[in-house]
Amino acid sequence: MARERERRDRDQDNEFVDKLVHINRVAKVVKGGRRFGFAALVVVGDQKGRVGFGHGKAREVPEAIRKATESAKREMIRVPLREGRTLHHDVAGRHGAGRVVLRSAPAGTGIIAGGPMRAVFESVGMQDVVAKSIGTSNPYNMVRATFDALKHETSPRSVAARRGKKVSDIISRRKDGEISAD
Repeated sequence: MARERERRDRDQDNEFVDKLVHINRVAKVVKGGRRFGFAALVVVGDQKGRVGFGHGKAREVPEAIRKATESAKREMIRVPLREGRTLHHDVAGRHGAGRVVLRSAPAGTGIIAGGPMRAVFESVGMQDVVAKSIGTSNPYNMVRATFDALKHETSPRSVAARRGKKVSDIISRRKDGEISAD
């Protein structure tokens, strides 16, 4: 029974890609000198549309990373991707002073984004996206703002289900809107 659970956990670990975004070292001054602690920010994703981020604190770096990774796996969200490579529509997100703007991009563009946002996009499996961070460069707030934006991403399928229409009606309207805008 325990072996089966270990094997399942190991298989689940293999399907996820984890990226260390930031490590912060903090010092607590005590009678004998300084006592150091570490805080880690980790982004975990399956590169198929699921992604999560976690924060972990410990006295050693590996333990902080492990805690952050476990936290990220518990807090995963699903992001709808167009053609499995980019966003369905442009979206903005914010958290505190961190504001981000995410734009869908044509094939071959690649990931044009700053460090913490790039880690999120690589983990979610996005290949083409243009992103801009406005305001803070604090990695925690940038990641949270990016997740806020990704939570507001909708797919034509979900919009059609919400409106009680066919997906083809929604997509044809989007194409007509793009043509008439030119």
